Amino acid sequence: MLKRPFLILSALLLFLILTNRQDTAVALPQQAVVDWRFGVVEAYENPGAASALGVGWSRVTFHWAFTQQGGPGTWTPTVSDAQINNEVASGRTVDGLLIGVPDWAWENGLPRGLHLPHDDPNNTWGTYVREAVSRYNGRINHWIIWNEPDIGDPNAPGFTWPGSANDFFQLQRTAYLVAKEVNPNAQIHLPAFTHFWDPNYIYNFLDIVVADPSAPGNNYYFDVVTAHLYFQPDAIFNIIQNFYGAVGSRGIPWKPVWLVETNAPPHDDPVWPVSNYTFLVSQQEQAAFIPQGLASALAAGAQRIAVYKMQDTAGDVAANPEPFGLLRMDGSRRPAYSTYQIAIQYLSGMQGVRRERWDAVGQIKLEQAGKSTTVLFSRLPAPQQATVEATSNTAVLVDMWGSRQSISAANGVFTVDLPGAICSQTAGDYCMIGGTTYYLVQSTDGGGVPSAPGLPAPPAPAETDTPEPTATPEPTNTPEPTNTPEPTETPTSTDTPEPTDTPTPEPTNTAVPTNTPEPTETATMLPTNTTVFTQIAELQPTLIVESDSNNEPVSESASQSVSPSDNQLSFWFIGGAIALLAGLGFAWARSRQRS
Repeated sequence: MLKRPFLILSALLLFLILTNRQDTAVALPQQAVVDWRFGVVEAYENPGAASALGVGWSRVTFHWAFTQQGGPGTWTPTVSDAQINNEVASGRTVDGLLIGVPDWAWENGLPRGLHLPHDDPNNTWGTYVREAVSRYNGRINHWIIWNEPDIGDPNAPGFTWPGSANDFFQLQRTAYLVAKEVNPNAQIHLPAFTHFWDPNYIYNFLDIVVADPSAPGNNYYFDVVTAHLYFQPDAIFNIIQNFYGAVGSRGIPWKPVWLVETNAPPHDDPVWPVSNYTFLVSQQEQAAFIPQGLASALAAGAQRIAVYKMQDTAGDVAANPEPFGLLRMDGSRRPAYSTYQIAIQYLSGMQGVRRERWDAVGQIKLEQAGKSTTVLFSRLPAPQQATVEATSNTAVLVDMWGSRQSISAANGVFTVDLPGAICSQTAGDYCMIGGTTYYLVQSTDGGGVPSAPGLPAPPAPAETDTPEPTATPEPTNTPEPTNTPEPTETPTSTDTPEPTDTPTPEPTNTAVPTNTPEPTETATMLPTNTTVFTQIAELQPTLIVESDSNNEPVSESASQSVSPSDNQLSFWFIGGAIALLAGLGFAWARSRQRS
């Protein structure tokens, strides 16, 4: 006699469960703000985590020694077409790095036929570049040519280039001419220069470039200057400006500088402790370095910035003394992952930037649409106090972990107390890495601070003319660090090295470009009217700033449509219903047995 009520209750319960599951499926995190400026090397190692960061670009290495190890008719890259397609589908721009020489093309350490015309079939390097650019045309439009050729010591872990600067010029020129024939829209990068190995290498190389009578008609054989700078926000600022000055001092029209690798790997990760570290850096300091390094690079005029790297791999243990991954090999996050995620949210949409203070306090101000964000941190072990000119009555103060509070201005300024730095390593009179980093976000148009998620993505910035930067004096010799980070394993001596370290030069006040002629990049010292991309799907909840009825910023809220308490209630409701159903089913079965 319980059969009919039991079936009715079962149907009702099933309806409620399905309805609840549908609500839960809808409760996905909202899209994250993303800025095309920020990237991570080897995002394909964990594409979901890369999307959760909100990065807009990544780098993929094509080692010639691996890619065509079977001969010129083979193509076996370590990164598959499916991985590259997934990067493109995820909204990330892919940059290709071309490096290495296979045994069959080896000639005294250089590609066979390198000094032949670029379109000669016997120029093996030109043939390889043509194949690579052709295969990925439309999917990869940026190509970096080689890596850190200024490392001149064959015994150094990062040594890759056994030839002269003239030989390297031929490598660069060949790659540029071939790539532009295949894909006129391709952007060709110079290799990353380490600077500390030979501060004059970039000047000597550019002298060779401008001596070629065909160089002006071929854009001087490069579109982008590439940098790898680690550990020291101060050095990042100075060396990027030095690179701009080097280009300008040789009469070459302005070129954007990309910081393609940066990081400060820790020594104290319990799963990868390091005794032979380059510099003494804790995980907490690595986390602080990320926003400090990003803000310093932007202030110096870097057009794009990428953290090296997404995730530790098995090969890294043999190649690198220190762990560079934002994620460990098991996919767990180092603290720096979280601070990079927060930094992208607060530094995105930059329209202008300037370094306002660089003494006991690091203070870098970014202008954004309707608001400004000032990056603040102590550069000494002792606590410091910073003052920021107020453009609104209240502002949101956010620490590098995303915790926020509303603060009020007094006498036209915001006053922020900054905790002292851990200061495991010094650089001159200051800590190499500053203390906990803060973002002071305030309105500049009289309204509240706008929240970033939920806005449509505007088009890329239009191309505009850019004044050339002031030439920077040529560098003097700089002390080298005690160790060189991360050599890389290769089947030949020409594989890609991993990041190298840079010591700290004294700060300079060198003019920085105000815009970029490249259609998707803008870095400025002063505000300009520049639109940026927003949003890409994110896998993690994004904290947003809300405004009250007076358009003043108030406390944060997570962009989730179902709160934890809602989920808990749903869990207990379903569990109770299932228990009731089981009891009724048991009673019905007993009644059937008795009958």
